[in-house]
Amino acid sequence: MSFLLKNMVSSQVKNLGLGGGEEKKEESGAPADPAAAAGMTREEYEEYQRQVLEEKMERDAEFAHRKAERATLRVHLREKYRLPKSEQDESMIQIAGDDVDVPEELRKMVDEDAVEEEEKDSILGQMQNLQNMDMDQIKEKAQATFTEMKVAAEQKCSLM
Repeated sequence: MSFLLKNMVSSQVKNLGLGGGEEKKEESGAPADPAAAAGMTREEYEEYQRQVLEEKMERDAEFAHRKAERATLRVHLREKYRLPKSEQDESMIQIAGDDVDVPEELRKMVDEDAVEEEEKDSILGQMQNLQNMDMDQIKEKAQATFTEMKVAAEQKCSLM
């Protein structure tokens, strides 16, 4: 009895298409050829695929070159600041193959930083920093600090 009831219900569910059992996949007239599906001739489709592949290869090459430029910059910075070398950066530069150089904008930024550091490290740079200081303000801070220390000492020491 249960077998008969189950069989009737499952066949009704299959007819509704609700997935009560195995569904038969039917092709809705889709062409097997991708060129026909795209509305192109076979030659046009092959040319299109070739162009897509060439564009992808160009993008990948440009991406690898930029990654190698960044790796070159990191290598230079590691050498400058005496940081440990990275095998990943060195392998990235080798993968790029040709002589990879630091991009022009990054080179300008690094050169500007180097010039600024040299100016700060020189004696003249230190003298300019002294000229830029406000001596009155420094005097006031020194006197305020001295007064605070004196008051603190008077509170702690009964002789003063």
